[in-house]
Amino acid sequence: MNSPSPGRYAWIVVALLFPVALLNYLDRQMIAAMKLSVMGDVHDMALESQWGYMLGQFKWVYAFFSPIGGYVADRFSRRWTIGGSLLGWSLITWLTGHVTSYDGLLWTRTAMGLSEAFYIPAALALISDYHRGDTRSRATGIHQMGIYCGVILGGFAGYAADAPAIGWRSTFNFTGLVGILYAFPLLFLLRDRPRGNGENSAPKPKAVHSVRALLTNGSFLLLVLYFTLPALAGWVVRDWMPAILQQSFNISQGLAGVSATLYWQAAAIVAAFGGGWLADKWMGRTRRGRIYVSAIGMALIIPALFGVGNAPGLGSFSLAIASLVLFGIGWGFFDTNNMPILCQIAKPELRATGYGIMNFVSISCGGFADWGFGAMRDRDVPLNAIFGVFAAACVISVVLVLLIRPRSDLEPDSGT
Repeated sequence: MNSPSPGRYAWIVVALLFPVALLNYLDRQMIAAMKLSVMGDVHDMALESQWGYMLGQFKWVYAFFSPIGGYVADRFSRRWTIGGSLLGWSLITWLTGHVTSYDGLLWTRTAMGLSEAFYIPAALALISDYHRGDTRSRATGIHQMGIYCGVILGGFAGYAADAPAIGWRSTFNFTGLVGILYAFPLLFLLRDRPRGNGENSAPKPKAVHSVRALLTNGSFLLLVLYFTLPALAGWVVRDWMPAILQQSFNISQGLAGVSATLYWQAAAIVAAFGGGWLADKWMGRTRRGRIYVSAIGMALIIPALFGVGNAPGLGSFSLAIASLVLFGIGWGFFDTNNMPILCQIAKPELRATGYGIMNFVSISCGGFADWGFGAMRDRDVPLNAIFGVFAAACVISVVLVLLIRPRSDLEPDSGT
């Protein structure tokens, strides 16, 4: 496939967005590692289902506003959408450190969901705007590595929460201030990609036209389902695994938070880079190269979920960690190729909106998974049964992604 080489600024865009992706997931993830401290300090929150509902509330709001954020990025400016989102969620992160009640925590997580919803669709679309050839999966993968680094740092938040000199409130205050300070140089340095002659003359799509074009695209609908089913497990692993390890193996909150994030996110970092490189290379042989790499990743997630679900019952901490590592490898292959696959089936002016719709469906379901998981834990439903259902959903996902048909008129992408 003949494709243009990206200029230096295309990689600068990835470098500028890497810390934003890190903060995006650090600010949302660290609360999971500080669960005991937060629940102990917020005295009117005592039930696991309350915690699950709070996690779900974030996702439902995030999901609802993701298509709106994507459309704003497609219709107006990716740069301003990204900068405004970072500034907004960083302020909310700072405010979270000052809440004193469950209702206050619920409201700040709701506002966090709204403000963060505008970032990912705009960021991935901007990266795709600049990386229009055989570097797209690698560039996306590097950005996703920032997400995984944020999750890893969030895992260490349990140690910060346990430290008397720091605590969970100071952790939120500090990370919020970092994001606020970074938003201003980001807006100064980041810029939207200039459009070509044909793109400049084309009118910006209206919301109803964008949604209609996407929802009448069969491959896009398959991609939405493919993107959603593994998220049921993905969000539960992110949000609940620290508590699962702490309760199942009677370890400290700090060790549980690190163990639940470090190993699988480190594996995902390696896999995101390797999976991006492999997908870009495979695209030189077949336009389904990114689909095949993503399907391999999904196939690896299946046995990983069985291992995660059975490790506590077997009393094997080693099996839990090994399964999380395998999960991370599969997730990196999967996650780094979702936007590149979307670029093979949707035009540039629909991509942020499309990813927003994907987020809407996926994270809505992820919110119900978080809430439902908390309710099932209150009722002592076995972990291996829960994660067995998640694994079955991933089997279906492998079939779905292999049914996606890339559009030949969108390759090479420089012609769109």
